[in-house]
Amino acid sequence: MIPFLITFLIWALLHSLTAMTRTKALVRRWMGERPYAGLYRLLYNLFAFVTILPVFYVMWMAVPRTELWAIPTPWLYGAQALRLVGVIGLLIALWQTDIWDFVGLRQAVRFLQGEEEMSLPPRLVTGGMYAIVRHPLYFFSMLFLWLNPVMLLPSFLFNLLATGYFYAGSRVEERRLAAFFGERYVAYRRRVPGLFPIPKRRPAD
Repeated sequence: MIPFLITFLIWALLHSLTAMTRTKALVRRWMGERPYAGLYRLLYNLFAFVTILPVFYVMWMAVPRTELWAIPTPWLYGAQALRLVGVIGLLIALWQTDIWDFVGLRQAVRFLQGEEEMSLPPRLVTGGMYAIVRHPLYFFSMLFLWLNPVMLLPSFLFNLLATGYFYAGSRVEERRLAAFFGERYVAYRRRVPGLFPIPKRRPAD
């Protein structure tokens, strides 16, 4: 179990370091402005994907596959339906934020085509899934992860750590968005819940 925790923490640290503004500034100086704008997002996502593979490997090899719970019927059907909602919600949220820009493929293609502008202008998305929660990518991911019909110990530990990382990531992301969009984001944050679609109380008159 300890090797899994260590590998996850190493991955989380690497993922956080590559997302830091200071790291991005260093890479921008090293790569140059245009290659950075065209390739960094895609390389960042590829790096995150490749480096999490050892985490999954250690998780299944080092953690006992003890069954913690299994959802019985008829509740099983409801859990599976909600997991499907999680997948659909995640895909819609990705589409709203422009999945090709999110992954970095749009920037890479435009870079290879010799375009000057690699990425779409930044925009604050507040409709659709983002009108339900401010972080739909995290919420729908957690919905899918936690409603696994058969929860084994490795999955439980991964879900626990991932949920903690989602929370920490949402706080960092919110500071960045508030600094960039200013009062527009602050007003959006006041009226829309963060990680879970729990309606906010309206201030008393």
